[in-house]
Amino acid sequence: MKSDSKIALVTGAGRGLGKNMALSLAAKGNDVIVIYNSSEKEALDVVYEIEELGQKAVALQLNTADTKTFNGFFANLSRVLSEKWGRNTFDFLINNAGIDRYSPFAETSEQDFDDLLNVHFKGVYFLTQKALPFIADQGRIVNLSTGLARFTNPGYAAYASMKGAVEVLTKYLAKELGGRGITANTVAPGIIHTDFTKRAFASHPGLEDHMNSITALGRVGQPDDIGGVVAFLCSDESRWVNGQRIEVSGGMNL
Repeated sequence: MKSDSKIALVTGAGRGLGKNMALSLAAKGNDVIVIYNSSEKEALDVVYEIEELGQKAVALQLNTADTKTFNGFFANLSRVLSEKWGRNTFDFLINNAGIDRYSPFAETSEQDFDDLLNVHFKGVYFLTQKALPFIADQGRIVNLSTGLARFTNPGYAAYASMKGAVEVLTKYLAKELGGRGITANTVAPGIIHTDFTKRAFASHPGLEDHMNSITALGRVGQPDDIGGVVAFLCSDESRWVNGQRIEVSGGMNL
């Protein structure tokens, strides 16, 4: 294991896109802090895969919707960083954790709205704020958005609105943290085959053909299409990319 590896903290890293991001970062020589909410086994499996790639990893539990737990989480993180890495900082924060709430605008409940808000915007805002003392200078912040913040698909007004807020926040982070050499960028996936979309594809048999037809590259995305972009944004080659929204959709709705 490389002693000089950078450390990435990835929320929602136990499965789906987050797992792919974690493994892509590890394949590029980074250590990873795998953050999970409910499935410790999945997270530990990711840790094992990362260690098989020759990098250090640890799994930590956090519900990113519950801001009251953030102080305790960072106290625990500080201990882990010291014990496992002999450091008091990490290098890359990847705000990936998410939930799905399909709801047409006229039918969106206040509870669904609050659930989306707490995970996709409030949680991102205050987790990043609490993380600032722990992110090393010259570090990276990557926030996950969605293609739905550019184009529309009925049923995602609340979800996409939260992601639009994250895109604006990212620009402010880039501006306000530039003095520390920290970059902040947004990655906006198009529709991807994940646990999130499995139900939609199953309940709408023609959905995949339709999505293929409106995508320039002619197919729905796979998790492997996303992780490498996040890893690039955490590399030295991306040092001059800052405050940007990078859509990774294969060219949807062009």
